[in-house]
Amino acid sequence: MKNSYTNYDVYKKRIAQVQAQLKDGEIFVLFAAEHQIRNRDVEYKFRQDSDFFYLTGINESNSILVLSKKYSCMFCLPKVKEQEIWTGIRLGKDFIKKSLSLSEAFDLEEWDKKLPELLLNHHSLYYFFGVNSKRDQELLHVCQTVCNRARDGKFGPEKIIQPSFLHEMRLIKSEIEIELLKESAEITKQGHMRLMRETKPGMMEYELEALLEETYLRNGAWGGGYGHIVAGGKNACVLHYVANNEVLQNGDLVLVDSGAEKNYLTADVTRTFPVGKKFTEVQAYIYEIVLASQKNAISMVQQGKKFYDIQDATVRFLVTCLLEMNILEGSVEENIENGSYKRFYMHKIGHYLGMDVHDVGKYFIEGKRRNLENGMVVTIEPGLYFDPEDESLPDDFRGIGIRIEDNILVSGKKPINLTQAIPKEIIDIESLKS
Repeated sequence: MKNSYTNYDVYKKRIAQVQAQLKDGEIFVLFAAEHQIRNRDVEYKFRQDSDFFYLTGINESNSILVLSKKYSCMFCLPKVKEQEIWTGIRLGKDFIKKSLSLSEAFDLEEWDKKLPELLLNHHSLYYFFGVNSKRDQELLHVCQTVCNRARDGKFGPEKIIQPSFLHEMRLIKSEIEIELLKESAEITKQGHMRLMRETKPGMMEYELEALLEETYLRNGAWGGGYGHIVAGGKNACVLHYVANNEVLQNGDLVLVDSGAEKNYLTADVTRTFPVGKKFTEVQAYIYEIVLASQKNAISMVQQGKKFYDIQDATVRFLVTCLLEMNILEGSVEENIENGSYKRFYMHKIGHYLGMDVHDVGKYFIEGKRRNLENGMVVTIEPGLYFDPEDESLPDDFRGIGIRIEDNILVSGKKPINLTQAIPKEIIDIESLKS
C-alpha cells in the first residue's frame, strides 16, 4: 500500500469527485487549519484540518483550496528561505500545482487580490460557514462587494451552501483508509494491553496516560486522537474525565478510553479492568451485562440497519437488566418512556469514526434515521454508571462505571471488529494481570 502522504493520486481523485458535484456557477472554498497559540509565543502542535487533508494531502497551515467545475487552484505558504530556516521546508506552489494537477497555484499573499475575481460570476459559494468567524466575515464582505457590480453586468455569490457532500464522501471509507484504521487499531491494542499488564494499586492515573502516549509514539502514531481518559474508581462515572490525577486504589476498576491516531485516522477504544488482579463479584456481574449488550449491538452493525435502532435495542436490554437487579422499578416500557434509565446509561451507543474521533456524516436523512452502509466505521460503546453519591443504590454498586468500546466496519451482514484483538473477556483480562 502506498504511503497516504505521497500518493497524490488519491487526492487528485477526491478533488475530481468534488468538482463533479459542482454545477456551472458554483464555487467551493476550503481553508486549511491555522496554528493555534497555546500561551504567549508557544503554539500547539499543528494538526491539519481533516477536510483539507482529506482533499489535498497537504499538511501545511493557512493554505486555501478553490474549486469550480472546470477550475482548481490553491494558495499556499511561499518558499522563503529565512522563514523555512525557522519553521521547516515548505512545499511551494509549483510542487503543489504539479502534485495535485491543479489549474493554478499561488503564494498566499495573492489571496486578497484574487478572491474577488475568483468569486465573480459565481452565483453559489460552497463553504463551511461558522467554523472560522474571521473567514466568514471576509467571504461575506467580498461576496457583497462583487454583488455590487451588478450594473456592470457582473454578479457574485448570492447564497452560501454547506458542502455536506464532502462529509458524505468521508463517511464511506476507502480500502486505503480501512487499512490505515487497522494500523491505528493495532497500535491502540498495544497501548491498552500494556496498561492491563502493568497497572497496579498505588499508581497514578497520569502514569497510565503516560504509558499510553509513549506506546503510541514509539509505534509511529502521533499520540492519542483525543484526550486520554484514565478514570479510576468513581471517576469512571464522569464520562469525559480527563484530569487523570488521582491514585488508583486496589479493589477499584479503571476505565481507559483512548485511541491512537496515525496518518490522520484514529481508533477509539474503551476497556475497563481491575486495578488489582481480579474483578470483584459485583464488578464482574455488571461487566458481563455491559459486555453482553455490546456483543449484541455489534451483531446488529449491518448494511441496511439503522444505527439508532441499535441504540433502542441496547436501551431495552440494559433496562431489562436493571429491572432484574432491582435498580429500576416498573415495566421496561415505563422506564424507556420516562427515561429513568438515563441515570445509569446516559449516552448513545456510538458514533461515526475516521479522521475525527466523532467523525462527520449525517445520522438522519430528511428527518428519518439513515441506514448503515458498507464502508462506514462506527463505535459501539454501551456502559453502565452508578453514581457514587446516590444513596439509594447498594453500597457495592456505588462508584462503579463500566464502558466497553470497539470500532466496527460495516460489511454486509457480517460486521468486522477492527479492535477485536484488544482483550475484553474477563478471563483474558485477568490472565494478563496474573
